[in-house]
Amino acid sequence: MGLLRGMARTAVVAGTATAVSNRVSRRQANRWQQQSDADAYQQQQAYGQPTYAQPAPPPAYAPPAPAPAYAQPAPAPSQVDELTDQLQKLANLKNQGILTEEEFASAKARLLNG
Repeated sequence: MGLLRGMARTAVVAGTATAVSNRVSRRQANRWQQQSDADAYQQQQAYGQPTYAQPAPPPAYAPPAPAPAYAQPAPAPSQVDELTDQLQKLANLKNQGILTEEEFASAKARLLNG
Protein backbone atom coordinates (compact mmCIF):
# COMPACT_ATOMS: atom_id res chain seq x y z
CA MET A 1 0.00 0.00 0.00
CA GLY A 2 2.88 2.37 0.76
CA LEU A 3 4.37 1.86 -2.70
CA LEU A 4 1.10 2.86 -4.43
CA ARG A 5 0.71 5.88 -2.19
CA GLY A 6 4.27 6.96 -2.97
CA MET A 7 3.74 6.53 -6.70
CA ALA A 8 0.49 8.49 -6.56
CA ARG A 9 2.16 11.31 -4.63
CA THR A 10 5.00 11.42 -7.17
CA ALA A 11 2.52 11.59 -10.04
CA VAL A 12 0.63 14.47 -8.40
CA VAL A 13 3.83 16.39 -7.69
CA ALA A 14 5.10 15.86 -11.24
CA GLY A 15 1.78 16.91 -12.76
CA THR A 16 1.62 20.04 -10.61
CA ALA A 17 5.21 20.95 -11.45
CA THR A 18 4.49 20.58 -15.17
CA ALA A 19 1.38 22.76 -14.95
CA VAL A 20 3.24 25.47 -13.03
CA SER A 21 6.19 25.34 -15.42
CA ASN A 22 3.90 25.72 -18.45
CA ARG A 23 2.13 28.68 -16.87
CA VAL A 24 5.42 30.40 -16.05
CA SER A 25 6.63 29.82 -19.63
CA ARG A 26 3.46 31.35 -21.10
CA ARG A 27 3.71 34.39 -18.82
CA GLN A 28 7.37 34.88 -19.66
CA ALA A 29 6.70 34.61 -23.40
CA ASN A 30 3.90 37.18 -23.11
CA ARG A 31 6.19 39.56 -21.23
CA TRP A 32 8.93 39.18 -23.84
CA GLN A 33 6.40 39.83 -26.62
CA GLN A 34 5.15 42.97 -24.86
CA GLN A 35 8.71 44.20 -24.37
CA SER A 36 9.51 43.51 -28.02
CA ASP A 37 6.40 45.44 -29.11
CA ALA A 38 7.34 48.36 -26.85
CA ASP A 39 10.90 48.42 -28.25
CA ALA A 40 9.60 48.39 -31.83
CA TYR A 41 7.23 51.25 -31.03
CA GLN A 42 10.04 53.30 -29.51
CA GLN A 43 12.21 52.70 -32.57
CA GLN A 44 9.42 53.84 -34.86
CA GLN A 45 9.00 56.99 -32.78
CA ALA A 46 12.75 57.66 -32.83
CA TYR A 47 12.96 57.36 -36.63
CA GLY A 48 9.79 59.34 -37.24
CA GLN A 49 8.00 56.52 -39.00
CA PRO A 50 4.21 56.60 -38.78
CA THR A 51 2.68 54.24 -36.28
CA TYR A 52 -0.37 52.24 -37.05
CA ALA A 53 -2.93 51.03 -34.60
CA GLN A 54 -2.15 47.47 -33.68
CA PRO A 55 -5.06 45.08 -33.46
CA ALA A 56 -5.89 43.96 -29.95
CA PRO A 57 -4.22 40.65 -29.11
CA PRO A 58 -6.58 37.71 -28.89
CA PRO A 59 -7.59 36.73 -25.36
CA ALA A 60 -5.42 34.09 -23.73
CA TYR A 61 -8.42 31.83 -23.32
CA ALA A 62 -11.30 32.17 -25.75
CA PRO A 63 -14.77 31.59 -24.32
CA PRO A 64 -16.23 28.24 -25.31
CA ALA A 65 -18.40 28.23 -28.40
CA PRO A 66 -22.09 27.62 -27.76
CA ALA A 67 -23.24 24.10 -28.29
CA PRO A 68 -24.90 23.64 -31.69
CA ALA A 69 -28.65 23.27 -31.59
CA TYR A 70 -29.61 20.09 -33.36
CA ALA A 71 -32.94 20.04 -35.09
CA GLN A 72 -34.74 16.79 -35.47
CA PRO A 73 -34.28 15.66 -39.07
CA ALA A 74 -37.33 15.79 -41.30
CA PRO A 75 -38.92 12.39 -41.72
CA ALA A 76 -38.57 10.63 -45.03
CA PRO A 77 -41.62 10.78 -47.35
CA SER A 78 -42.43 7.14 -46.69
CA GLN A 79 -42.41 7.83 -42.96
CA VAL A 80 -44.77 10.78 -43.46
CA ASP A 81 -47.20 8.61 -45.40
CA GLU A 82 -47.02 5.91 -42.74
CA LEU A 83 -47.56 8.44 -39.96
CA THR A 84 -50.52 9.96 -41.79
CA ASP A 85 -52.09 6.52 -42.24
CA GLN A 86 -51.65 5.69 -38.56
CA LEU A 87 -53.19 9.02 -37.50
CA GLN A 88 -56.17 8.43 -39.81
CA LYS A 89 -56.67 4.96 -38.32
CA LEU A 90 -56.60 6.45 -34.82
CA ALA A 91 -59.14 9.11 -35.86
CA ASN A 92 -61.41 6.42 -37.31
CA LEU A 93 -61.20 4.41 -34.07
CA LYS A 94 -62.10 7.53 -32.09
CA ASN A 95 -65.00 8.38 -34.42
CA GLN A 96 -66.33 4.82 -34.07
CA GLY A 97 -66.26 5.20 -30.29
CA ILE A 98 -63.61 2.53 -29.79
CA LEU A 99 -61.11 5.05 -28.37
CA THR A 100 -61.89 7.75 -25.84
CA GLU A 101 -60.63 11.31 -26.29
CA GLU A 102 -57.86 10.68 -23.74
CA GLU A 103 -56.76 7.43 -25.40
CA PHE A 104 -56.72 9.14 -28.80
CA ALA A 105 -54.66 12.08 -27.49
CA SER A 106 -52.20 9.72 -25.81
CA ALA A 107 -51.76 7.52 -28.89
CA LYS A 108 -51.44 10.57 -31.15
CA ALA A 109 -48.75 12.07 -28.88
CA ARG A 110 -46.79 8.80 -28.95
CA LEU A 111 -46.90 8.71 -32.75
CA LEU A 112 -45.87 12.33 -33.17
CA ASN A 113 -43.04 12.21 -30.60
CA GLY A 114 -41.48 9.15 -32.11
